[in-house]
Amino acid sequence: MINVELLKAICETPGAPGFEQRVRELVLKEVTPFVDEVSVDAMGNVIAVKKGKTPKRVMVAAHMDEIGFMVTHIDEEGFLRFHPLGGFDPKTLTSQRVIVHGRKDVIGVMGSKPIHLMKPEERTKQVPINEYFIDLGMPKEEVKEIVAIGDPITRERHLIEMGDCVNSKSIDNRVSVFILLEVLRELKDAEVPYDIYGVFTVQEEVGLRGAISSAHLVDPDFGFGLDVTIAFDVPGAQAHEYVTRLGKGAAIKIMDGTVISDYRMVSYLKKLADKHGIPWQPEILPAGGTDTAGVQRHGKKGAIAGAISIPLRHIHQTIEMAHKDDIYQCIRLLKAALSELGQYDWSFDNKGGGNGPKKQDDVYGIL
Repeated sequence: MINVELLKAICETPGAPGFEQRVRELVLKEVTPFVDEVSVDAMGNVIAVKKGKTPKRVMVAAHMDEIGFMVTHIDEEGFLRFHPLGGFDPKTLTSQRVIVHGRKDVIGVMGSKPIHLMKPEERTKQVPINEYFIDLGMPKEEVKEIVAIGDPITRERHLIEMGDCVNSKSIDNRVSVFILLEVLRELKDAEVPYDIYGVFTVQEEVGLRGAISSAHLVDPDFGFGLDVTIAFDVPGAQAHEYVTRLGKGAAIKIMDGTVISDYRMVSYLKKLADKHGIPWQPEILPAGGTDTAGVQRHGKKGAIAGAISIPLRHIHQTIEMAHKDDIYQCIRLLKAALSELGQYDWSFDNKGGGNGPKKQDDVYGIL
């Protein structure tokens, strides 16, 4: 159903925010055969362009970076202190393996005070992230030959298949990198209505930075964010807390903490999913955000923007889990959305966002 080996390679390749070199190299290798132009901007975003019948621009953003850490201190015993790059839940760090990317890659383990030495009141509290350290199992002199202040750190986990799901570190957002690559591959020889700018962005986890700069450069007419969302369909959660559920199809973003999707785009995606028999579910995420906000706001004229989201359990934890069929349905929906964009009436007075006759070149309904 999906190319698990490619997804595995993408998830396991390191790329903390600001240090996306290795995953960028993989993306460039994979995407170049499928598109007409490929470039890398000053920030490190990969911009892959497939030409369409008319020069209107569609931007699809999928961020390459993963949550990670940066070395901030090496103490007299060779233990490392660190600063998080992106949002971490401290309780997920205890005794986890990490990779410190210094002059060479070295394995470390997250450490904190053993429970045997904690005071009774400490045992019931969450260990704050600033009390963790990384143990490399080396003396200080050897550590300093390999590691320097400012080196990035990523998690050490491999992708495995579990039932109908995939389980790995960094499914956020490497699954979207995978989906965008697969859609561009499937569209390689297809005719599309508008120029597609597949942008593999950097530094999303620390503030949508790559999406903001690349959207200003691309200046899209239409925009799609492609990212994971919360699936809290687990024991103890109430139905109104789920956000999305695993195995129930692609999620169509209505809003999150940084964006309200254009109602026309939401309607378009819903109608398109129904037309093609693609299972879908609505997404309203109370907090957090994705590159969708950058794509919508930071072109010179703004963009008609929405997002396709992939339901994800255990988000921003040591491992994350997605359903293989949800991934497949997101591929189908994005491919259809890019292929049929020119067939819909995008005027503001078309409250249903549906198809039908439209004026020549009247994309916004106000030109």
